[in-house]
Amino acid sequence: MEPGVTAAEIVVDLEAVRHNVRLLRELVAPAALMVVVKADGYGHGAVPVARAARQGGADWLGAATIAEGLELRAAGDTGPILTWLDLPGGERYAEALAADLDVTAYSERELALVAAAAAEAGRVARVQLKVDTGLSRGGCVREDWPGLVAAARAAQDAGRVEVTGVWSHLACADEPAHPATEVQRERLADAVAQADAAGVGPGLRHLANSAGALLWPDVRLDLARVGLASYGLDPAPGHTPAVGLVPAMTVQAPLVLAKRVAAGEGVSYGHTWVADRDTTVGLVPVGYADGVPRHASGRAEVWVAGRRRPIRGRVCMDQFVVDLDGDLPDPGEPVVLFGPGTRGEPTAQEWAEACGTISYEIVSRIGGRLGRRHVGEED
Repeated sequence: MEPGVTAAEIVVDLEAVRHNVRLLRELVAPAALMVVVKADGYGHGAVPVARAARQGGADWLGAATIAEGLELRAAGDTGPILTWLDLPGGERYAEALAADLDVTAYSERELALVAAAAAEAGRVARVQLKVDTGLSRGGCVREDWPGLVAAARAAQDAGRVEVTGVWSHLACADEPAHPATEVQRERLADAVAQADAAGVGPGLRHLANSAGALLWPDVRLDLARVGLASYGLDPAPGHTPAVGLVPAMTVQAPLVLAKRVAAGEGVSYGHTWVADRDTTVGLVPVGYADGVPRHASGRAEVWVAGRRRPIRGRVCMDQFVVDLDGDLPDPGEPVVLFGPGTRGEPTAQEWAEACGTISYEIVSRIGGRLGRRHVGEED
C-alpha cells in the first residue's frame, strides 16, 4: 500500500498473471492451454484476468457457468470459452449459443436441451461431452456413456450439434503417488475410443487441471485446464517443482490504531488470548465479513512495519487484532495480510495452512467490502 492510502483492498498484479500464463503455456506445449476464470477469476476479477490470460497466450478460457461465460463475451472476449455447469432446466442454452460459447453435456437429457435450443435458433451448438472417470461428481457415468455418445451422433447427423471435445476431471492429481490419476487417464481414453468408433468428434481430449498439468505430463493430452496455477499459487504444495509461478494477489489494509495492553489483559471476544507481558496491539479494519477466515484467529500472521505480527484473539466480523510487540506504528501504517512473499510477508498458502484449508479457498473467498485494484494493465 502506498503512503496515504487508507482503504482496505485487494491488489491484483496482472503482469504476474501474464507471466504465469506464458510459463504454463510453454510447459504444457504442444497441448493447448485453458485458463479457468470461474468464481470471478478465483477472486482476482474475471474480466481483467481473462484479458491478461489472453495476452499471455491462453488458447481457451474456462467459465463454470453460462452466466460467467456471457460476462466475458460482454466484456469483449472473442476467443473460445467453455462452460460446464448449468441449471437443470437449461434455460440459458439459447443465450450460450447466441454468444458462441461451448457448453458441456453430462447426460442425454442435457444434450437434448442443447439440441432443442440449437433447432429453435437455427444454428449448430458447440458441445463438449464430459465423462465421469472417477471423481464421482459431474459427468456421465460410464454405463450411460454409450447412450450419450449415440445421442450425440444423432444430434450431429441432424445438424444440431458439433462435438468439440470429450473431457473429464481429476480427483487426486495433487498426490503424485496416487493410482487414481492413471486409472482416470485410461478411462478417458476408453471413452474417447467409444466416441470415435461411433463417429462422434471427439474433438479436444482434456483431463489435466493445474496439478495434472504440472505433475502428470501424460494427462496433458490436447488441452490443459489450468486455474490456480494461473494465479501463481501451488496446487500441490510439497510436490510441485519450482517453475517460477508468481502469486498475483496481495491483500492489505491500513492500521486503524495501536495501543498498549498490560500483562494479564484479554484481547477480543472470549479472551482466547491473554497478554503474558506488557505489549502493544494494533487494530486492522477487516474481518470475516470481508472473507478473512475466523479460523485464522490466533493462527495466522500479517506483515506490519517490516515484521511479521501474529493475530491475537478471535477474528471479528469487521476487524482483528495483531500483536505489535511493543511497537506503536502510526494509524495508516500498511498491514499486509498476504501477498507474493517477496518482502517476507505471509502468502495465501501460509494462511491456508494456518486455517486448515487450501489456498483456493483463501483467495476466492476474500472480498466483502474490500476494494479491488488491478495493476500491471497492458493496452
